[in-house]
Amino acid sequence: MDFDAESTPTLALRNAPEPKVRMSLTPRLVNRLRLKHWSLLSALGEASTLNQAAALINVTQPSATKMLSDIESAFGGALFERHARGMRATPLGSEVVAYARQTQASLERFLEGIEIKRRGGHGHLVFGTIMGAAPDLVARAVADIKRERPRLNIRILGETSDQIGVLLERHDIELAVGRFSDPLQHNKFDFAPLSDEPLRAVVRHQHPLARRRSLDWPELVRWPWVLQTMSSPSRLLLEEEFTRAGVASPADVIECTSVFATLQLLQSSDAVAVLPESVVRDHVKARLLVALPLVVGQELKAFGLLTRRDEPLSEIAQAFITHLQHNARLQATPRAAKRSKAARPPGG
Repeated sequence: MDFDAESTPTLALRNAPEPKVRMSLTPRLVNRLRLKHWSLLSALGEASTLNQAAALINVTQPSATKMLSDIESAFGGALFERHARGMRATPLGSEVVAYARQTQASLERFLEGIEIKRRGGHGHLVFGTIMGAAPDLVARAVADIKRERPRLNIRILGETSDQIGVLLERHDIELAVGRFSDPLQHNKFDFAPLSDEPLRAVVRHQHPLARRRSLDWPELVRWPWVLQTMSSPSRLLLEEEFTRAGVASPADVIECTSVFATLQLLQSSDAVAVLPESVVRDHVKARLLVALPLVVGQELKAFGLLTRRDEPLSEIAQAFITHLQHNARLQATPRAAKRSKAARPPGG
């Protein structure tokens, strides 16, 4: 039997097995899930029971049960394991909850910005910063953008790099001024360096060591200390300093993530702390603190701009970044000149 060129493909198609038609997950989710469903998922990230989550979004438990059933049906599988003490997210459920929380945070920021503009304002900006950057770089950039946009609402969160990393990942802030606190964060965030951060060992003005002309680490570690937690880059650097000096870490320690609380503790006790020079500068000038004659061998790695990968920034955030980068360039010039002078040999 002969086949012409046109009939052959027709027969081939007739004899081929019929492909299975399966609806893609994307339209299924878009068609079936509403904002209230995402709000419930976000609430389940904070609550341990469905009843608590229902209360957070102001619905009854039966309604929440029906909503969760619809959500799991849309995703095609269980997102939570039920047990005697409540609910626990499955691995897939954890990813869905994390996305829901991010979406909720972004929506809340968007609506807040719209409301501010509706009232005649210039929108809002929410960002995080480490305290080492706040007194100089961040303060100047905030002042600059407020001169341009007096009715811009600005909210500043965080104190340490690990704190602002969590806020950035959860979409609670749009950008951050800090540094990586985890070796894998480069997979989530983009980083653009802004400035370095020299450290100073300080004590209160009345401290027995305040008038000493020379000190070493073996003597200093015998005093009480106020330290950042071990997740902080500055604490890790200080521990490396102890290692190089061949001394054990201080035994009398208060761990504190708040720079403000650290400064208060220093002024009310004979504790020692190592803090960014920009944080202690005004306290040293006011003779509240004394910088000890001890070189902290290394500076912290440069801090900079942290933003989420592959996510566009708002126009306000981009304008603020421009001010940050401008002030970083202005700040870098005198520092570079100071370093050059310090490195020049006597008589050179």
